[in-house]
Amino acid sequence: MIELILGGARSGKSRLAERLAMESGPEVCYIATSQSLDGEMASRIARHRQRRPEHWHLVEEPLALARVLGEQAAPGRCLLVDCLTLWLTNLLMLDDPARLDAERDALLECLPQLPGRVLLVSNETGLGVVPLGELSRRYVDEAGWLHQSLAERCERVVFCVAGLPMVLKGAQL
Repeated sequence: MIELILGGARSGKSRLAERLAMESGPEVCYIATSQSLDGEMASRIARHRQRRPEHWHLVEEPLALARVLGEQAAPGRCLLVDCLTLWLTNLLMLDDPARLDAERDALLECLPQLPGRVLLVSNETGLGVVPLGELSRRYVDEAGWLHQSLAERCERVVFCVAGLPMVLKGAQL
């Protein structure tokens, strides 16, 4: 089962994904896409680590997400990816449109083939004003297109607001 969990900053989307992963069984692989580029991000990563059970397997991969999903997926295993918008940002910062396209396409192609459960966490960024800068507008466009493509492929899509999940597609929680 592939699930997309969307929400704004501090909406509760990561906590929901972690709860669903815990409920899915003992075998969880947490795939982190963030990079500790500064002290503030290092603090955020530390907080996330403290929340997770120690027995969860951790893979840190900022770019080659489809490859890692293929390597880690297994029947009975839950993969939790947190988060797609950081992954997208990492690819945008490479300033290599071909790499972004290749990695996005690889992700979309691999998802239906994966055994087990996949929880994808991402920030819904298109709810506010149009950003002023070119890179910011491209980020919002790319995130929106990615979310639309993923929502078509996912069996369940959830939108979190104030810690409350709203199921947009699929079975209720």
